[in-house]
Amino acid sequence: MKMSRILIVDDNDDNLYLLRTLLQGHGYEVEEACHGAEALARARQSPPDLIIADILMPVMDGFALCREWKKDALLKTIPFIFYTATYTNDSDRDFALGLGAERFIVKPEEPDVLMADIRETLKNAESLPSARAEAPADAPARSLIGETSEQDESVFLKQYNAALIRKLESKMEQLERTNSALKQELIERARGEAEREKLQTKLTQSQKLESIGRLASGVAHDFNNMLQVILGYVDMALERIEPAEPLHADLAEIKSAAQRSSDLTRQLLAFARKQSIATEALDLNVTLKGMLKMLQRLIGEDVDLAWRPAAELWPVKMDPTQIDQILTNLCINARHAIAGVGKVTIETGNAVLDEAYCAAYQGSTPGDYVLLAVSDNGCGMGKDVMEHLFEPFFTTKDISNGTGLGLATVYGIVRQNNGCINVYSEPGKGTTFKIYLPRQTGQAALPRKADPAQPVKHGHETILLVEDEPVILHMIQTILERVGYRVLTAGAPSDAVRLAENPAEKIHLLMTDLVMPEMNGMDLATRLLSFAPELKCLFMSGYTANVITRHGMPNVGVNFLQKPFSGKALTDKVRELLDSRSQE
Repeated sequence: MKMSRILIVDDNDDNLYLLRTLLQGHGYEVEEACHGAEALARARQSPPDLIIADILMPVMDGFALCREWKKDALLKTIPFIFYTATYTNDSDRDFALGLGAERFIVKPEEPDVLMADIRETLKNAESLPSARAEAPADAPARSLIGETSEQDESVFLKQYNAALIRKLESKMEQLERTNSALKQELIERARGEAEREKLQTKLTQSQKLESIGRLASGVAHDFNNMLQVILGYVDMALERIEPAEPLHADLAEIKSAAQRSSDLTRQLLAFARKQSIATEALDLNVTLKGMLKMLQRLIGEDVDLAWRPAAELWPVKMDPTQIDQILTNLCINARHAIAGVGKVTIETGNAVLDEAYCAAYQGSTPGDYVLLAVSDNGCGMGKDVMEHLFEPFFTTKDISNGTGLGLATVYGIVRQNNGCINVYSEPGKGTTFKIYLPRQTGQAALPRKADPAQPVKHGHETILLVEDEPVILHMIQTILERVGYRVLTAGAPSDAVRLAENPAEKIHLLMTDLVMPEMNGMDLATRLLSFAPELKCLFMSGYTANVITRHGMPNVGVNFLQKPFSGKALTDKVRELLDSRSQE
């Protein structure tokens, strides 16, 4: 059986490759041409059994090729298939078939369907074997409607021009749509350029703040451990010296400096959003009302403090100590902005932030919030100051009036609680800080009353103390033994396991650092509880909240002490834990 030879015509190399591969895969011999003129030359030299041609091509397009093909006495009986992705409407199809084409196929076509059309076209052509032989070499071409070749040429040109005009109009409409879309895109780009620059500035600022936060988090553990040693030994020394002695005042100054250093660490961690917190549902009105007297003393009598609570305020879920930090820092900042007599206003309210607001203020998300606003009628700020407002250690005050961590602390606390903060200020017109804290569903807790000062609590129980820092291990051991406890010490978890497995006496409490070599404090407690289920456990750490969470402490609770802690805080916590457990 003779292999059919097919001539394919397309100016796109990829289209030629795909069609050639398909045809050769089905056993056909394939010849190629990149435009109509080349196809005519090849066909006249060696006529194919079938031609498949694109329409939109250079030199000679598919319509002109089909016209010349059907005028040629040698080629006119060879079936002609249009395969196009450009001319696709019904008028184009009618014009193509009117030129004498056997088929008009729109790209892309399923391979099986395309091959079926090709096979059927070849089969139909085989049913007319004498058509090519019977045609005289000099026979004039006739149109499909029986006109003379001159009249037919006029009809062809008219229809051909109409097809070209339709395609030109289609392309013009497409070009107009493209230009319109491009114009709109350029407008949007122009509008968004300033916003992108603004976002880039905020991103740079955020990355800068995050870098400082990572630094703060990284040094917190070692710094807290050193402060723990200082505070512990100072407390023990103060207990041995009468308040009237000169050395007592010197030691008190050392303790005060250590506590300020501890506060500085907490501020850095608050900014970095890595401080340990114990959240509860709060009524901000109740919490803030209890702070008003302290805040008035803080800002001085020459500054009026106005309190404007909103009715039916929604609750928030926060650590109460963080509210203290926010208000204290904002009021101190307001006081420094006021020269002489002035006014500070604290307001609360319910607020619903929509998408439009959140789009304008980066870092906020739509939802229900409780508003806490602190305003002053002080000197105000310019844009150059506001750009750096929340950066740690940035301050417009002299070195004796602040560390530059107050507003950085406020920012970190707000972001740690999934809130947002906005500042409104102009030189000479005062400043307003608006803090939005997420609404908490449920009832707010009653404010806690401060316990009166209590004497150091003693005990007699046996405590297993595990700490990998020798100086801290010795310091805590000394504090506990001075109030009557029996203390077994271990510098590593493995030592603690050996002591607990073969105790000389009953161990009542395990007090362990949380992050240590070999195993962490939680794993150690689990190990010991497996053979001593009545053992009480108290954990401690100088690491930040995120590190603590990774080591098995999802929340700060009654069985945890954050370093540095005072000797009294230690003995109170130990006694509280032992008493509460013994009563269960």
